[in-house]
Amino acid sequence: MNANALISIEFSGIFFTPGLKAAIDNAEMIRPSPPLVAAPLIPDPPSLSTPGLWRRMACWFYEGILLFGIIFIAGWLFSTLGQMRNATDPVRQPLLQAFLFIVLGLYFAWSWSHGQTLAMKTWHIRIVGRDGRPISLYRAFIRYVLAWIWFLPPLALAAPLRLQGTSTVLLMAGWICIWALLSRLHPNKQFWHDAWIGTRLVRSAPLHNN
Repeated sequence: MNANALISIEFSGIFFTPGLKAAIDNAEMIRPSPPLVAAPLIPDPPSLSTPGLWRRMACWFYEGILLFGIIFIAGWLFSTLGQMRNATDPVRQPLLQAFLFIVLGLYFAWSWSHGQTLAMKTWHIRIVGRDGRPISLYRAFIRYVLAWIWFLPPLALAAPLRLQGTSTVLLMAGWICIWALLSRLHPNKQFWHDAWIGTRLVRSAPLHNN
């Protein structure tokens, strides 16, 4: 038998031992396949549409009304436990302000990390991250801190100008309007403190969390 015939017979599988053939079959089975590249997460545009400015501000004012109840209960609790009889107590007043700051922070951080506050449920607004997913408790609290930009600039300006009463209220109202209108300069019409922290307000039905 010539060499060509041997080569032909060998390739036909006659001289393959069972162990060698099994090894080759296994090699075929584990041959690497082309890697699968996961498609990037692309949010559904309708589900991430930005609520109108009037809707967001209506929710903002309604939120303020609801906060009166939280502030009243928290203030009463602090005054009772701390035996604070005078609202202008130079020692307890800063402690009361710090206590209210923490209470409001816990309320907003917990609510936003679950998607909505009570007012946002009423106005069908939800807060999410840039990817459309719920935000963490940490990011929600940072948003709460940044949200004080609604109030701190006019208060900081009123102090050196010694503005009181109506003047301070008018200054704060003017700044709130300016900060709200500045959202129109954002590509997605979001408030700028949301853009800084990587959150966004979107249209949404109320979420029913357990």
